[in-house]
Amino acid sequence: MKKIVLLSALLLMLTSCQSRNISSQEYFHSTLAIDKVENLSSSFIKGMDVSSLISLEQSGVKYYDIDNKEKDLLEILSLHGINYIRVRIWNNPYTSLGEGYGGGNSDLEKAIEIGKRAKKYKQKLFVDFHYSDFWADPSKQYAPKEWKNYSLNQKKDAIYNFTKNSLTKMKKEKIDIGIVSIGNEINSGLCDEYNIDDVCSLINYGSKAVREVDQSIKVAVHYTDPQKDGLFKYYSDTLNKNKVDYDIFSTSYYPYYHGTLDQLSSSLSYVSSTYNKEVMVSETSYCYTSNDTDYFSNSVSDSTKCDKPYEFSLLGQATHVRNVIDTVSHIDNGIGVFYWEGVWISVNQSSYEENKKLWEKYGSGWATSYSKEYDPYDAGVYYGGTSVDNQAFFDQNGKVLESLKVFNLV
Repeated sequence: MKKIVLLSALLLMLTSCQSRNISSQEYFHSTLAIDKVENLSSSFIKGMDVSSLISLEQSGVKYYDIDNKEKDLLEILSLHGINYIRVRIWNNPYTSLGEGYGGGNSDLEKAIEIGKRAKKYKQKLFVDFHYSDFWADPSKQYAPKEWKNYSLNQKKDAIYNFTKNSLTKMKKEKIDIGIVSIGNEINSGLCDEYNIDDVCSLINYGSKAVREVDQSIKVAVHYTDPQKDGLFKYYSDTLNKNKVDYDIFSTSYYPYYHGTLDQLSSSLSYVSSTYNKEVMVSETSYCYTSNDTDYFSNSVSDSTKCDKPYEFSLLGQATHVRNVIDTVSHIDNGIGVFYWEGVWISVNQSSYEENKKLWEKYGSGWATSYSKEYDPYDAGVYYGGTSVDNQAFFDQNGKVLESLKVFNLV
């Protein structure tokens, strides 16, 4: 592969920077030794999940570009090559008294606010419906409080109505929605339903709502564990058997837990080649440091027992992103990669106690003490700040890191 420091590549980069009003000096002086991704399509999605953004800003967080000037976070991302923004939507992440569960208190209103800002910078929106009031992942798929006692048929109608009403409100704000995910990491189930055929029926009701709102919006399903041999074959075969209407098969890929890039490629390639579905990575990230900046322990550090294919450094973080983009882009129907919560940094106070006040008030930590109402066994016990501040693309003061350049450098 040719290094992008070659003159021809630098000239192309200069032209690209000028077209987006980026200083050419910013890229000529880059210290990142990143290999170009060969034949990367101009339409390839380079996305970022920023679901916690509003609550972080409410907590006083500000973001600064390479020139130390404060800017709209989404403008900074756009200048650095991010063309798609991902937001999660929880149904009702609040107690009856209006106390937020945390994790950005990611409701529809915040998604709309982020979507309107993204439109200013010509970024499309990827809407990630959890169909839960708080975190949904392979270990838990709790139904929203209001739906707790619903039958399967009632949940079908509820998913249809919630999806359609939410997207209709977003479209009225002229937000450019490109992708909608029906569920988040639904390996174990969806909305407190755990029979996979029943889950397929729920997906179809969500998909139906998306199609009725705007047929140009692509429907995604979202799984994880691509390292498990035959798992994506099982899921995609089952989706096909149940005639599930979707366009994109997506996965989380965290190299600490999810195996090698070859395993990622093999798992997604089966779905692409067998069913002609588009495929993408909807979540990934990597540490640029092992340091903690918010007095709440990181999920991955030097002492964590997990796979660490790169050093914890700006170059290691950028190299991971580059290699995931390279892998997905060389799969038939590989359309994009989203980095997860790359802006979730410390609220930058002087102590745990001061940070906690902001986490509790604005939901800018991963969970608040109020979340015990909904999730008493996990969030309600281990609530606190962000455990991924060492995987962000901004330092604890909100200054952009050089590693964010990777999305342009590829």
